[in-house]
Amino acid sequence: MDDPTRRALAPAQERTLEMLRRGPEPIVFDPDAIDALTTTMTEALDHLSERVTAIGRDTLWMSKSAIGSVLGCEVHHTRPDEFTWNVARATGTVAHRAIELLINWRGEPVPADLVDEAIARLIAEPKSIGEWLAGISEADRAELVGAAVDRVVKFTETFPPLDRRFAPVVESSIRWPNDGPIVLAGKVDLVIGRPEGRESRKVIIDLKTGGVWPNHMDELRFYALLETLRSGIPPRKVASFYLDSGRAVAEDVTLDSLRSAVRRTLDALGTEVELREGRTPERRPQASCNWCPLRPDCAEGTEWLRQRAEERDA
Repeated sequence: MDDPTRRALAPAQERTLEMLRRGPEPIVFDPDAIDALTTTMTEALDHLSERVTAIGRDTLWMSKSAIGSVLGCEVHHTRPDEFTWNVARATGTVAHRAIELLINWRGEPVPADLVDEAIARLIAEPKSIGEWLAGISEADRAELVGAAVDRVVKFTETFPPLDRRFAPVVESSIRWPNDGPIVLAGKVDLVIGRPEGRESRKVIIDLKTGGVWPNHMDELRFYALLETLRSGIPPRKVASFYLDSGRAVAEDVTLDSLRSAVRRTLDALGTEVELREGRTPERRPQASCNWCPLRPDCAEGTEWLRQRAEERDA
């Protein structure tokens, strides 16, 4: 991938651009291996779909967050969803929408204007965040705008301008299969490039706030798998771009990483179907026990956290 602009780039932008560049050799995956991977997924979904149909429930939608949830603590996964919006949670959504506008905006927009426009567009949409944004106080709005502008500014400081020839796409939805009892679905923050023939040129990027978590790369491999199933051509690279640190954690897509995504996805689907069939969910203590609302009544999670604290103290 060549330089997208003749303008001088900041060191952080150069670092990101280096991550995006293609190597000298074209990346072409073995078509037979991709066909075999697709066959494995198709046959497994056919079997699981029969079980979902027998249950008589609605379509089972499996996203990256659903996969991570069901492979974590099953008790937490099956509890009723009590999600509510607050400034911290809404900041990421607003910043993502502002960056989406930035990438396709002509000229050099002011970050605060992008955030204001993002908020206005979210309010206009029939979604829960729109209702919440429409009713927040001036103080909460000011706090939200400040935090979102901070993330947009950090993006502009560390991500190079994208030439339209690179076919940048934001909030790109992927699903496979198109319909049925089970559908795998995702929405990618940023996609750059497109395949030429069977050559893999696409880069999938997830924008992140906060720190690095091990499951972030698993989520990207799931996106790579979805793209492979959808188009028959894997992306060449996936990356989590951390706005707070201005750095990307990238991985080249390989047959091994795609097969790993197949195993993880099918494990999650099998577990979800078992739970829907009536299996008793298991408690699985993990790092998220720190903020789990079930923690006061969870002996396993409390004990696990106590042991981790002792290990840190030692």
